[in-house]
Amino acid sequence: MDLKEAIRQRHSVRHYESRPIEADTAARLKEIIDAVNKESGLHIQLVLNEPRAFDSFRAHYGKLTGITNYIALVGKKDSSLREKCGYYGQKIVLEAQTLGLNTCWIGIMFKKIPEAFTVNEGEKLALVIAVGYGSDQGHERKSKTPSEVSNLSDDSPEWFRNGVEAALLAPTATNQQKFVLNLVDGKVEAKALYGPFSKVDLGIVKFNFETGADKDSSIWA
Repeated sequence: MDLKEAIRQRHSVRHYESRPIEADTAARLKEIIDAVNKESGLHIQLVLNEPRAFDSFRAHYGKLTGITNYIALVGKKDSSLREKCGYYGQKIVLEAQTLGLNTCWIGIMFKKIPEAFTVNEGEKLALVIAVGYGSDQGHERKSKTPSEVSNLSDDSPEWFRNGVEAALLAPTATNQQKFVLNLVDGKVEAKALYGPFSKVDLGIVKFNFETGADKDSSIWA
């Protein structure tokens, strides 16, 4: 499975089996996270066998069960943190899917366990991603149409169409899909609309778009 296929196959999973992540798989996931941290300057960490973060009313209210492993998205406090966490977190999420793991982005329905991960001075925990073996593979969700999130037309290049279609498969907070992608003079203008975690969502959308379109970050206006 490549990342394009992972985009199509991956769905948010809220219920997990109790079995631990296999050692080889965990080691590979750590390697992926280390590479992402080196590229991004973030301080993302894999937390294994730690159930307390989801032993709370909020987690139960959100119908999150069996979560004992998660990825803590940590980075320097600045205006770009949330978008960066979305972009690079999605890279990890899709790589995890290729390893046979399931994931779920979680913004508020968890309890911070300070000793489980490290937040250095000047850093902040933005959100977490549950990871493990799902008791199911999640489900498809209702999606907006390309015309609702972009200026895609019959005259648009194929790469832009592919990018928009991949972007529409990106997970977003409460399935809000509050983003706009417009192709202008060969560049793509990406904008987050108002909504909870919309900046994180924009980072996720950008990674999906680049993957679907076979482009890199130079495509952005």
